[in-house]
Amino acid sequence: MSREAKPKPPRVPAERLETDRRAIHDALLTLGPLTVKELPAEVRLSEKAVIEHLEHLKRSSRTGGFRLEVTPAECLACGFSFAKRERLSTPGRCPVCQSERITPPAFSAQDT
Repeated sequence: MSREAKPKPPRVPAERLETDRRAIHDALLTLGPLTVKELPAEVRLSEKAVIEHLEHLKRSSRTGGFRLEVTPAECLACGFSFAKRERLSTPGRCPVCQSERITPPAFSAQDT
């Protein structure tokens, strides 16, 4: 009495009409400033993937005909602004007061 396992049908990914980077770019253009926590919900990607795509969009914005604007992260405890930070992810701790209460950076795009 052996039971034969039914073969599973192949998983078909959802059809996308645009690339992930294009979806992020369009979301930033239409919805305005979005944080790293809000973007994954809009484009249905992981937070890590969104950060990688944002880094590429930042590099390609000079020749792409748009400008990626970054509102830097800020410490809620002392008000320190991470304006010189190159990485686009949220910092873990404030270098001034060591607080971990930090607002994530916000991103927006504008066509030039």
